[in-house]
Amino acid sequence: MNENRKVTKAAGIIGIATFSSRILGFVRDMILAWFFGAGKLSDAFFVAFRIPNLLRRLLAEGTLTMAFIPVFAEYLQKDGRQEAFKMARSAVRVLSAILVVVTLAGVAGAPLLIYAIAPGFTGETYDITVLLTRIMFPYIFFICLVALAMGILNTMGHFAAPAFAPVLLNIGIIAGALIFAPLMDTAIIGLAVGVIIGGLLQILLQYPFLVKKGFKFWEKAPWYHPGIKKIAVLMGPAVFGAAVYQINILVGTMLASLLPEGSVSYLYYSDRLVQFPLGIFAISMSVAILPSLSRQAAANDVAALGNTFSYAMRLIFFITIPSTAGLILLREPIVALLFGRGEFDAMSISMTAYALFYYAVGLCAFSAVRIVVSMFYALQDTKTPVKMATISIIANIALGIALMGPMKHGGLALATSLASIINFILLTNALRHKLKGVDWKKIVVSASKSVISSILMGIVLVGGQHAFPANHQDSTLALMFYVIFAIITGAVIYMISSLILQKNELKAVAKMVKKS
Repeated sequence: MNENRKVTKAAGIIGIATFSSRILGFVRDMILAWFFGAGKLSDAFFVAFRIPNLLRRLLAEGTLTMAFIPVFAEYLQKDGRQEAFKMARSAVRVLSAILVVVTLAGVAGAPLLIYAIAPGFTGETYDITVLLTRIMFPYIFFICLVALAMGILNTMGHFAAPAFAPVLLNIGIIAGALIFAPLMDTAIIGLAVGVIIGGLLQILLQYPFLVKKGFKFWEKAPWYHPGIKKIAVLMGPAVFGAAVYQINILVGTMLASLLPEGSVSYLYYSDRLVQFPLGIFAISMSVAILPSLSRQAAANDVAALGNTFSYAMRLIFFITIPSTAGLILLREPIVALLFGRGEFDAMSISMTAYALFYYAVGLCAFSAVRIVVSMFYALQDTKTPVKMATISIIANIALGIALMGPMKHGGLALATSLASIINFILLTNALRHKLKGVDWKKIVVSASKSVISSILMGIVLVGGQHAFPANHQDSTLALMFYVIFAIITGAVIYMISSLILQKNELKAVAKMVKKS
């Protein structure tokens, strides 16, 4: 099986798992919107949950997995499985010790963290946010170990268990809302309890699959292995490089805390909708492609590296360009359908759709950056991504401050999108000079065809909106029919156009779904 087929099969498995997680995530968010709406309690939970989520990106999937896989793959390639496992067991022990310290520090320092992250929170909102942060902070311990397990399993060709792990987090939070919240004096605390349960379930899921692959935690290994230094060297600067999107979102949260009540929640719910295509396709592809790129880099096969990278980029643009158009054109009906009930009123729908428009502008950049960063990691270059990320973060802060006045929370969403576009441009320019084996013209031509197909799709959807207008005042059944009909119609138009213009990309996506 060649590398493109391996990537396609892996991306299909991860995509299906991520799709399941996202669907369950929407069920979770519908429940949260129904019971808690967009007010001070929901703002408190989303800010508190943002901290372990950011650390998950900084210390787990964003850096740990991407730093671990190239080193682990190199040991497998050159020194064999026994030495690679010895290094991995050493990494588990060192990481566990570090995580205990980080967790204790986070629990103790929660008041300062909230003061720094949400300077606009005061009184009861501040107090409940601190409490929720302390309850949820141990989640980072579980999720970082899950990330390390994911690195081991993915490098060895197993993608299903790590990909399905987020499903268990959603189950934990749903259980927190439906079972634990009614038992609490302050109902929102039940959600924090659900987060911890979800984290524990995620790490337990990985264990039997690791054992099946021959990896046993209890076998002998040194506390410090030379491979740990290699991982640390890659991971150090990459803490900012790979997690730039989450850092930019955090900056938006900080600034949103200074805006009217509900702004944090509007940004959260709109970001969740952008995360749907981002998670299913971009993150799935970046996770699937890294082991292949790492093997090719270790073998110094420049031609294969360029081919695999080009293949992934063409697929990313093929999927995210029409997704961008769809989110922009159907933003209000989608928000109304998913969240418009209970405490989530017409104003909440309108304000969330407003933020979604500006987040959707950056979807292609959010997605493509994941693939470009994976290439730099495979080449064991983390310095370049961090340099570009630093510029992007500075741009996000400046743009956020400039735009939040006239555009409120919509300006913060736009600032995040513009910063990611800047990051993508800088990274691709750097990669062009670093790696000569990439056919950039082929990527640009493919993306241009996706734009043409998306424009045709958009024209049909706009015509449909005039013929069958839908808004948050429609019944849920009518709204559901409209949204499903619009999505199916748009997809059919896009596929017909792609069948004429982009047969190769369409076939690759079909194989991805079939092989999953």
